[in-house]
Amino acid sequence: MSSTVTESADQPTSSATTAAGPVTRAEYCAVAVADTFAGDGEFIASAFGTIPAIGVRLARLTVAPDLLLTDGEARFVSGSWQIGADPHATEGVVVEGWSPFRTIFDLVWHGKRHVMMIPTQIDGHGNTNISAIGDYAQPKVQLVGVRGAPGNSVYHPTSYWVPNHSTRVFVPAVDVVSGVGTDNARAAGPAASAYHDLRRVVTNLAVLDFGGPDGTMRLLSLHPGVTLEEFRAATGCDVHVEGEVPATREPSAEELRLIREAIDPRSLRDREIPG
Repeated sequence: MSSTVTESADQPTSSATTAAGPVTRAEYCAVAVADTFAGDGEFIASAFGTIPAIGVRLARLTVAPDLLLTDGEARFVSGSWQIGADPHATEGVVVEGWSPFRTIFDLVWHGKRHVMMIPTQIDGHGNTNISAIGDYAQPKVQLVGVRGAPGNSVYHPTSYWVPNHSTRVFVPAVDVVSGVGTDNARAAGPAASAYHDLRRVVTNLAVLDFGGPDGTMRLLSLHPGVTLEEFRAATGCDVHVEGEVPATREPSAEELRLIREAIDPRSLRDREIPG
């Protein structure tokens, strides 16, 4: 199934070039992730994947200064540190609070968390699968199970990161509903829909949200160098497109400096998203 398009658009054919060199696809993705967390306030940012980890650090240094980040264990820490480095060995990083595992559930249930997960499958209403591929009674592939996806998606803001945008990920219907989409939240009633808040899907090709008709997925922007035709060919579910699709915004000089010098000087981002 190809994505639904209401109006086609001309797209940029290359990334921008700055005094520091070309802006890479990974850097566009990192800035798009940061924008996803803009204005969140004192929320825990839980980001899975290299690009999301860069993005939440960038967000706290720019558009979301009150975000809460952990050291990867049980401490909330201030400041920023390089991807892959020990935050406690970084100058300016200070322990701000203690959050053992048992308290995470309270924070989740009170909605004070914004998670960015990596779905194995996602459909046009934002239902996601991280549990199994194939028939649930006898799956072809067993994955990690539903884990915290049901509670995440109905209790607090949830976004998704897809490093390899393809028809294997974007499907007409997920094999197992792990994370709850807009249609299933409505069908389940107020207990599921009251705090259901799907924010963004950032991929290596595009940025999407759920502002389409009846809470369907909507294309917000295409990364420079990505055409609408390329996006459609890689998308196996319906996606709403409104008019001319803009390019994902270019990182500022300061954002590029922070990414390249302060957050990811080893360019680990390019291992997740080459080019």
